[in-house]
Amino acid sequence: MGAALEHFDVLIVGAGLSGVGAACHLGMRCPEKTYAILEGRGAIGGTWDLFRYPGVRSDSDMFTLGYRFKPWIEGNNLAKGPKIRSYVAEAAREHRVTDKIRFNHWVSDVSWSSAEARWTVTAQHEGRPRRFTCAFLWMCAGYYRYAEGYTPEWKGVERFRGRVVHPQKWPEDLDYKGKRVIVIGSGATAVTIVPEMAKDAGHVVMLQRSPSYLFTLPGENPIAKFFGAFLPRSVVYRVVRAWSVPFQTWFYQRARGKPEKMKEFLLTKLREQLPPGYDVTTHFTPRYMPWDERLCFVDDGDLFKAITAGRASVATDEIDAFTERGVKLKSGREIEADIVVSATGLVLEALGGARAVIDGRPLEIGKTLTYKGFMYDGAPNLVSVFGYLNASWTLRADLISEYVCRLLKFMDKNGYAATTPVNENPAVQQQPFSDFSSGYIKRGAAATPKQGPAPWRHPQNFYTDFFSMKFGRLDDGVLRFSERTAAPAAAKNPQLAAAE
Repeated sequence: MGAALEHFDVLIVGAGLSGVGAACHLGMRCPEKTYAILEGRGAIGGTWDLFRYPGVRSDSDMFTLGYRFKPWIEGNNLAKGPKIRSYVAEAAREHRVTDKIRFNHWVSDVSWSSAEARWTVTAQHEGRPRRFTCAFLWMCAGYYRYAEGYTPEWKGVERFRGRVVHPQKWPEDLDYKGKRVIVIGSGATAVTIVPEMAKDAGHVVMLQRSPSYLFTLPGENPIAKFFGAFLPRSVVYRVVRAWSVPFQTWFYQRARGKPEKMKEFLLTKLREQLPPGYDVTTHFTPRYMPWDERLCFVDDGDLFKAITAGRASVATDEIDAFTERGVKLKSGREIEADIVVSATGLVLEALGGARAVIDGRPLEIGKTLTYKGFMYDGAPNLVSVFGYLNASWTLRADLISEYVCRLLKFMDKNGYAATTPVNENPAVQQQPFSDFSSGYIKRGAAATPKQGPAPWRHPQNFYTDFFSMKFGRLDDGVLRFSERTAAPAAAKNPQLAAAE
């Protein structure tokens, strides 16, 4: 006989911003529930521990990226990765979450049994599988593949005598002082890396196939600065957050409703920060309309300052091939480099890459409908956190956490063992999970669930979610609940569980 399976009321997968937040909410709202967090890596922080490239920072303001229950007490808008990692770890300590984390447990398989009303979760730990069971599975493993980022297949890359690195796997020994650097990409990662590397590199070129919309946020939030002079920091956090959430919503809706006016506004602000006569049309005017892709924030204008000072420049062209000395463009120009950084994006992945089975049948996420953007048609007792693309991730993660706790209490009160979203309308036409035109969204379409009319969609709207998740009916006719049956002996006494 092998070791008995450990059983928990709830298993949370991932100890990043979402997973730690989920555990904090669970501890505050459902203290009677037993739970554990399975974290595939050896540290808290998720994204903010994985990415170690120069200048890594948030691409959302910290007054909305921070947890609702834990004030961000510093005044800066965009925080560096180590600061965010410390913030998440501090929340875990304050809410006694740290001891609940099983590090280096990479979840590879999850399997639901309706007969037992439980999930069996297999995690790889030190080269061996470890199995757990739970009544409710809460996936907080993010939306991209941790093992590797996306790198296009470039012709002749093997000929390049320099070094090619991806931000997702930044080498600790990379010395770029005085070196010529090319950063390929125009998204948030490239916009962060270029000005930071330009401080020490000989010169940095941001090489982009097409531009993204950029908008500068001041280094210190002016509202926080004003109120911080006479109010406690915890109060300032709530004040700024109360202002930021509706402003973000208005800004996004304004962009979608009057895209030409928003485009004019963004480009006007951008021109003010660049040298006179700079070719904004070529290098900073995107082919799409604002918020067809996520808006990139520039921290205190650092990218534009680096360009103005001559430490960085922008090249807008397509790559023909790598050469021994650098990169040859389709225009015929060759850019020489010692280091090339491929800030070319992420690989989307559902459920942290885990294989999911329900009563012996594989769950193919890419063929399912999403319920409210965090559950799946036909998948019992399973929540998968996905935040906002047009606002801060944690705004939605917090709402989902409150909803899950409310759902668990409802199930306990009514004696339900399982809840499953069920679509019985064959006329529902499936649509992509997001209408964003970003490359990583398009590449990952097959791995993401599909949408339909409400509730089969992610609304991308905080206020819609707020009222739906906090006050909407749980027994809405779409969520189906099943009552408890006589529990097997293993459920009553984990020590009698089936051996591994």
